[in-house]
Amino acid sequence: MADEIFWKSAAELAELYRSGEVSPVEVVDAALDRMEHVDQALNIMVTVTADQARADAKRAESRLRSGEELPPLFGVPMTVKDLAETAGVRTTYGSVAFSEYVPEEDAIGWARLKEQGAILLGKTTTPEFGLLGVTESKLTGTTSNPWRSGYTPGGSSGGAAAAVAAGVGPVAWGSDGGGSIRVPAALCGLVGIKPSIGRIPAAECTDGDSTDGPIARTVLDAAMVFDVTAGHHPSDRFSVPRDTRSYVEAARTPGDLTGVRVAACYDLGQKVLDPEVRRVFTAALDDMRAAGATVEEVGIQLPDTEVFFDHLNGYAYLELVEELQAAGVEVWPMIAEMAERAKKVTGRQVYQAFTHGKTAIYQGFATAMAGADVLVTPTTPVPAFPHAGDYGPRGLVNGQEAPPLALLIHSMTEPPAHAGLPALSVPGGFTSEGLPVGLQFIGPLWADADVVSIAARYQRATDWHTRHPAL
Repeated sequence: MADEIFWKSAAELAELYRSGEVSPVEVVDAALDRMEHVDQALNIMVTVTADQARADAKRAESRLRSGEELPPLFGVPMTVKDLAETAGVRTTYGSVAFSEYVPEEDAIGWARLKEQGAILLGKTTTPEFGLLGVTESKLTGTTSNPWRSGYTPGGSSGGAAAAVAAGVGPVAWGSDGGGSIRVPAALCGLVGIKPSIGRIPAAECTDGDSTDGPIARTVLDAAMVFDVTAGHHPSDRFSVPRDTRSYVEAARTPGDLTGVRVAACYDLGQKVLDPEVRRVFTAALDDMRAAGATVEEVGIQLPDTEVFFDHLNGYAYLELVEELQAAGVEVWPMIAEMAERAKKVTGRQVYQAFTHGKTAIYQGFATAMAGADVLVTPTTPVPAFPHAGDYGPRGLVNGQEAPPLALLIHSMTEPPAHAGLPALSVPGGFTSEGLPVGLQFIGPLWADADVVSIAARYQRATDWHTRHPAL
C-alpha cells in the first residue's frame, strides 16, 4: 500500500479513510515524499506547504477517527495553480514582480475546497499570468512532462497537470481561458474540466472566457471537485446557481454509451492535425461505437479567433507589462511580444469580436451539435513536444506548414471557451511513441452534467486512465 498510495484516486482515499485502512497522515506524507522525488526532474512546485499540510492531516485524522460524518474530499491532498490566491501562502502569478506576494484571502474556488477539508500540498508552476500554452517563466524556469523528459506538459496549468500525472495528489486546481486546463490534461494523460462560463465563480469576475476548474486522473475525481466549487457567489455577478444535478452522480451514471449521439469533428476547421493524433482519435471513435454510441462526423464553421488571442492574451495585460518593463522587471519575451501586438488591436475590432464574433462561434457550435448530445474532438492538434524556446518547435504537421506549436496547441480548445461552453478532456490513447492524446467532449451551454456523464461512461469503457508514467 505504501508504494501505491500516491496513485489512489480521491474517491478511493475517501473510502480508505472511512474504513481505517489508510490515514490522511500517511497519504500526505506519501504525496510530499513523491513531490520531493519528482520535482527536481519536473520542476512543478513554486511553493511547498509541507508543514501546514502535515498539521492539517493530523487534524483530519483525528476527526475521521471520531466517526464524524465528513465531506468526501476531507483529508484529500491536492495542489493549486499559482494563479489562484491562497490566504497566507505565496501567490506569484508566475511573475518575478509578485515573487513575494502573500494574499490575505483565498480565491473562491480554493476557499470552498478548503471548507470541505481538502489539504494544500503547495502551489504549482504557471507561465507569467497564465498567458502561454507552455509552462515557462523567468521566475520558475521550465516545467517538464512526466511522460517524456524534455517535453512540455502544456500550459498554463502545466505544473498542476504534471503534479497529478506524477502522483503528487490525486486532484489539482487550475484555470482555463482558452485551454489552460484541458491542454495540460491532454498532454499529461489526465481529465480536465472547463465548466460552462459562470458555473465556478471568481471574485471581481468580468464576462471573459476564463474559469477555474479541476484536473484529475478520473472523471469521478474531477466531478467531486466540480461539485463543491460550483454555484453562485455574490462577488461574481456572472456566476450562476448550482446545477440541478450532482456532477458526482452524473459521473456514476451506470451503463455504457448506448443511446448517446456523438458528433465528431477532427480539427474544428483548424486544418492542422498530427497524423498520430488522427489515428488515436479514429480509434477512440471506434471505441465509442463499440460502447453503443452513434457517431456522425460533422464539420464546423468558425470565424477567425486571432483577435481574441491578441486581446485576451495581450491587451488585457498591456498596461501591466508596460509597468513591469518601466520598473526594470524582465518579462517573458513571448508575453512582451503579445502585449506589443495588442497595441494594434482597435476598439472596433474588440467590439466586433466580443459581440458578433462570440455569437458566430456560439452559433457554429450549436449547428455542429444539432441532433447530438455531445461534440467530440481531439483536445490538441499535436501531442506533447520538446522544449524549444518561447514558442516551441516550428515546422510541418502532416505535410502542412504549422504555426509555432506553443501557439497551435490551444487551437482546438479556444473556440469552445469563447462560446462559454462546457468542455472536458479525457485520455483517449497514446501515440506510437507513448505520448498521451486527449479527447475533448464539448456540450451545449449549461449541459455540464451531461458532458461529465458521457465522458465518465467513455472512460469506463477504456483503460487509458489507469496508465502512469515511469518516472
